[in-house]
Amino acid sequence: MSQLEVTEEQGRYNEIAIEYAAKIHRARSTSKATGQPVVDDLFPSYNRAGLGVYGEYERMGNQPVTDGLQAQADLQGVKFEHLGLTIGTVLHNIDLKQTLSSAAIKLIRETLLERKVVFFRDQNLTEDEQVSFGRCFGELDAFPFGKSAGNPYILEINHDEKRPGAENSWHTDVTWMEKPSLGSIAQCVVVPPFGGDTLFADSCAAYLGLPAEMQERLQHISGINDYRIFLMDRGGGALPEDLAEGIKKEISFGVSHPILRTHPETGKTALYLNGGFLRHESLYDNRTGENLDVEEAKEIVSFLQQQHGRPEYVCRFKWQTGSIAFWDNRAAQHYAASDYYPHQRSLRRVTVSGDRPYYTPVNE
Repeated sequence: MSQLEVTEEQGRYNEIAIEYAAKIHRARSTSKATGQPVVDDLFPSYNRAGLGVYGEYERMGNQPVTDGLQAQADLQGVKFEHLGLTIGTVLHNIDLKQTLSSAAIKLIRETLLERKVVFFRDQNLTEDEQVSFGRCFGELDAFPFGKSAGNPYILEINHDEKRPGAENSWHTDVTWMEKPSLGSIAQCVVVPPFGGDTLFADSCAAYLGLPAEMQERLQHISGINDYRIFLMDRGGGALPEDLAEGIKKEISFGVSHPILRTHPETGKTALYLNGGFLRHESLYDNRTGENLDVEEAKEIVSFLQQQHGRPEYVCRFKWQTGSIAFWDNRAAQHYAASDYYPHQRSLRRVTVSGDRPYYTPVNE
């Protein structure tokens, strides 16, 4: 085919395309009802991520923080740097090494509740200072399945050439506990030269972005969580059987939590699961106690595990030495990008005690 023939063929195609574009536009315009469209109807059931973010932002008053919280920050000289529309804020001009006033603690806690995760730069806290900061927000949970630092409430999370990063899946922490931690506070002490960011996703927006029929299906579903993954061979050898059995006798092995969670302080509904701890076949109707069909249960879990990964729900935090992240496990999930191997990345984490998850249906 000559160049002239190609040009003529392309020209005919464009004429047809332009003609039908105009016809399709006229057809759709005349078929639409007059008046303001219902926002929910603008999003197809298979692609509601934008609707989820819209719904959560609308509940926030269509602003990153409330006027009252902004006024508190202004009064204390704190500057907000918002990373996402509904999640993630860096607080500048706060020195966590100093004894915090009740007003500063209140500001941090309220920002956490409104923004789901808060960050601080250039803090460089000692282990004891980090523990003291955590205790400003409640009692702390020690962690039985990792290496403690000098302070027993500090969990060391170290990865290097011999220990690749393994937290690169969306999760909320310690759902194997009867009362999972309210929140986690991590400080970076060794930053890799490239990569190593942590991503945080808004579990409230992720819930609102579910298809309506899935929201309805999940209202009365719970599942069993356990810590079997920590008893397995994870590169360092499986635990001796007698030690594993001793742990199970002392720490409940298998606890039930709802797949939807009502936040005890904000009242919002969030999608709540950790695929590493949830027994995927264990879903049941908590009204009757009857188990779901195993295949249906696995399909639901598989679907939900993908929900937080939509970029619309996510903010990304780039660590620096001395950076701190404080996230609300009741309202957010996180994902530690494992893109820095074989370099070293080290964090120290403390966790603030929480309460037993529950779900109360509400009109969203």
